This record gives sequence, structure tokens and C-alpha cells, in this order.
Amino acid sequence: MSREIVEAVRAIEREKGIEEDTLIRALEDALLAAYKKTPGASRHATVELDPNDGEFRVYAIELPPDVEERLMDEARERALDELERLETESGERSHTLLSDDDLVIDWSDIPEEQVKREDVTPENFGRIAAQTAKQVILQRIREAEREMMYDEYVDR
Repeated sequence: MSREIVEAVRAIEREKGIEEDTLIRALEDALLAAYKKTPGASRHATVELDPNDGEFRVYAIELPPDVEERLMDEARERALDELERLETESGERSHTLLSDDDLVIDWSDIPEEQVKREDVTPENFGRIAAQTAKQVILQRIREAEREMMYDEYVDR
């Protein structure tokens, strides 16, 4: 990543009116999704992007086994609750299978001394990673545009 990515984010912000933080989070999520597809990727990881210079770091997250299991159980419960809520709203049963790899674990409330972070930033993501990142970013831009349009017309 370089200064060019920061300039592109700011250009999208100006053109489409989407907040820079939303785009930065989308870019971090896209890079994380791309990292997860690389061979030997860590099960739990996070991406931190410096909005000033466009440099990013990928950190593997290692948690104590008992803490990891508790967080996985909480993530499964949240995912099931969300599926049930969607089924109630739509009135249709969804036969969605939950995979542990798809669960979003929230380790933000775990004390820092219990979390081991290791820099695992790949040297070269490659073409597939770039395509994954592009798809995620475009999807987030469309979602943000829809949300802005909804917010504009919700009162009418």
C-alpha cells in the first residue's frame, strides 16, 4: 500500500460523500478477507491501516484456549440470534449453516496481556488478494451509498 490508496480514499470521499472512516474500515476488512485466503493464514487476525501514509500491518491474534472457546460460543450465539431475527422478519426459514471460520470474534474486551499479537504481513498479496479487496470495497461503497440514500428519504 502506498500514498496512492490514501488519495483514492479521499477522492471517493469527495465524489460520493462517504466518510473516510467508513472507507478505511472497508479497506481493512477487504485486506483481512484477502489475507484469510492466503495459504497458511492465521485463524484470527486483524488489519491496521495508517490513514496518513496508507501502510498496513496484518497481525495474527492468539488467545488462551479457554478465552477463545468462550468468545467462539458468544460469536455463535450472536450469529444464531441474527439468523433468527432475519427469519422472523422475513417469515421464512433459512437453512444457513454456520461455520466457525465465518464467525466474527470480538476480542476487544480481553485484557491486552492475554492477547498475543504477531506481525504476519505478507510480502505480496498477489492478484487474487487484490481482486478480493476490490470486491469488498465496491460492496461497502454500494452499501454506504444505499444507506445515505435511505437516510435522505426516510422522513418522506
